Amino acid sequence: MTEPQKSPHSLGRRLAAALRRRSLLGPGRLLQLGTSFWASRAFLSAVELGLFSVLARGPLTERQLREALGLHERGARDFFDALVAMGVLKRRRGLYANAADVEVFLDAAKPTYIGGLLEMMATRQYGFWAQLTEGLRTGRPQNETKHGGDLFDALYANPVHLRTFLAAMSSISLGAARGIARKFPWKRYHSFWDVGGAQGSMSAQLALAHAHLTGGVFDLPPVQPLFETYVRSFGLERRLRFQAGDFFRDPLPAADVLIMGHVLHDWDLEQKRYLVRQAYEALPAGGALIVYEAMIDNERRRNLPGLLMSLNMLLETAGGFDFTIADCQRWLKDAGFGRTRALALNRPDTMVIGFK
Repeated sequence: MTEPQKSPHSLGRRLAAALRRRSLLGPGRLLQLGTSFWASRAFLSAVELGLFSVLARGPLTERQLREALGLHERGARDFFDALVAMGVLKRRRGLYANAADVEVFLDAAKPTYIGGLLEMMATRQYGFWAQLTEGLRTGRPQNETKHGGDLFDALYANPVHLRTFLAAMSSISLGAARGIARKFPWKRYHSFWDVGGAQGSMSAQLALAHAHLTGGVFDLPPVQPLFETYVRSFGLERRLRFQAGDFFRDPLPAADVLIMGHVLHDWDLEQKRYLVRQAYEALPAGGALIVYEAMIDNERRRNLPGLLMSLNMLLETAGGFDFTIADCQRWLKDAGFGRTRALALNRPDTMVIGFK
């Protein structure tokens, strides 16, 4: 026998009763999740337009700000006031100004600027994330390499893309670099190499915080001019050097400490283990390897940025993925490191230290 069909009125009453039993106020949370990209895109457009750098020079009226950015009158007021509602702008007596944290971190004229990463999200990654469903179905990247090729070959071959990418890496590493400068026992060590260290954000922060340290970046040859320019801006060219190399083809340079930040997540499991073994072989007895990433918590429940970063690796790489703190510690111990230690950095990053 077929079940009798429930009337719409009956279904409505049953749903209302279920909502009351579960103390559910409605679908607002779910709708907010589904539309959260609206706010993200508006914020990224503000970064892309240089809006916050313009306001860093002083408050402006709606018309002045619109004309400074070259925006059409339609939509501009809603755009600015949406940024006010997000808390990244303030509006008082008809004048728009930056919020305090925005003034420090999103003015391109300041050395604390982190907009490189956000610019890359606005101009590159936003479109790739629109293809997440396809990536989940196929397991294949959705970026420039979707139809073949290598991500890093594509990035490093284009000077504009490379400059944007390296600025993004500096942005994403700045908070972690300052945390590692404070929390790692640098007094016991004298030299370091940042493996895949891009233009040198980590190296500069360590050298600024610890006058006895020397070191630098080990990365692909096209990075060197950008590294040298960046390091000169801090007056650190006598203490920080660049060594060109490919960590899958060349031995890692020797130092008391090796650092791999936002590097391992680019690669598959076999490649991750290979790089950790290479670091172990390059270090002297008593040396240390620092791995820092947006590591996923061991229960895989809390560090949403780490989990989303792993999905980003699905879209950007052939086999990369993010990992838990316990995963990283296990790989280090399997490579031979006698002791490991995990320390939280600026959210969402964690560093795992392997002591040889």
